[in-house]
Amino acid sequence: MGYDMLDMDRKVARCRVLLSLVALVALWADPTKSTLVPIEGLTIRPFGIDPRALALLLIHLVYSLSVYLLLLRPLVSSPRMLHLTTWNDILFSGAIALFTEGVSSPFYVFFTFAIVAAAVRSGFRYSMVVTAISIWVYLSLIVFSGLRTAHATVYIMRPVYLAILGYLVAYLGRQRIALEEKLRALERARERNEIARALHDGCVQVLAGTNLTLESCQELVRRGRAEEATTALRELQTSITREYDSLRTYVRELADRGAEPPETPRGFETRFSVKADFAGSGALVEHVLHILLEGVRNVRRHAFARSATIGASAVDGEVRISIDDDGVGLPEGTAAPWSIASRVDQLGGHIRLAHTGTAGAHVAVVLPGA
Repeated sequence: MGYDMLDMDRKVARCRVLLSLVALVALWADPTKSTLVPIEGLTIRPFGIDPRALALLLIHLVYSLSVYLLLLRPLVSSPRMLHLTTWNDILFSGAIALFTEGVSSPFYVFFTFAIVAAAVRSGFRYSMVVTAISIWVYLSLIVFSGLRTAHATVYIMRPVYLAILGYLVAYLGRQRIALEEKLRALERARERNEIARALHDGCVQVLAGTNLTLESCQELVRRGRAEEATTALRELQTSITREYDSLRTYVRELADRGAEPPETPRGFETRFSVKADFAGSGALVEHVLHILLEGVRNVRRHAFARSATIGASAVDGEVRISIDDDGVGLPEGTAAPWSIASRVDQLGGHIRLAHTGTAGAHVAVVLPGA
C-alpha cells in the first residue's frame, strides 16, 4: 500500500508540473490582467502580462518541481505529503485566479486539479472536504469581485461544476478503494484455498494412511507377526520422512513468496539499528526473534526508509518490542502485519500501530514474559 500510494503521488506530481508549464505558456500566448486587485502600470511589454501573475505562476512551477523531486527520494510520509500538497493546491488556485481576471480566469482549471488530485489519493470524505473548501474560495472571489447580479449568475455555475465534479471523482475514488480491498480479499482467499488444497491432498492423506498403517501394525503384533509389523513400520517411516521433506519445502516456498523487496533506487538501502536485551523461555525467544526478523523484512520491502530502529527489552515482567522507521508510513486504519500479529496473538500479547505525527511507521508490541 505504501509503495502504491507513493507511486500515485509521483504521478500526481508530474501532472502538477505539466499543468504549471502549460499555464505559463498560456499566459504568454494570451496575457491576462488582474481584475480584483488592479494596479496601473504593472505590465510587461509588449504582452501586457501582470508581473504578479507571472511571478505567482513561476512560484507554482518551483513548488511543483520541488514536490516532484522530493517524491523521487521517499523521505516523507505519504499522508503528510497529501495534506501539504492539497492545501497548497487550493491556495495557489485562489491566488492565481485573483491575479488573472478573477472569476472569469482561464486558470479555473487549477481548482479542478486540486479536487481531482485529492480524490484519487484519498477517501470520499476527505475529497468532499477539499471540494467544499474549493467552492467556498471561488464563491469568495465572486462576492469580492463586485459583479452585477446578472454576471454573478453566470459565474455561479462554475462552483456548481466544481461540486458535481468533486462528488463524482470522490465517488470513483471510493469505488477504487473498495475494489482494491475486494481484490486483496480475493487474493487472500485464493491463497488460503491453495494452502488448504495442498494440505488436504498432501498431509491429510498421509495422516489418514498413517492411521490405517498403525492399526494394521497393531493387529499384526497381536497375531505374533512382529517381523511383518516391523517392515510396515519401516515403510511408514520412509513415507513420513518423504512427506516431511515435501511439507518443509512447501512451507519455505510460502515464506519466500513475495519476499523480494520492491526495486529501490541504486544505492538506496535502509540502515538498521537493532538492540535486544531480554530473557525468557526458548519458545518466547524464538517468537521474539521471528518478530524482529519480520520487522526488518517489512521495512525493507515496503517502507522506503533511510533508517530504522528495532529493539526488544524486558520491562516489568513483559517483553516490549518496537519497530520504527522514517519511511512512507502506514495510512490510518491499516491493520498490523499479519505475520507479526499472528505470533503476538498466539503469545497472548497485543500490538499497536502508533501515529506520532512524525514520518514513518511505528509499531509497538507487548508480550507477557515467560
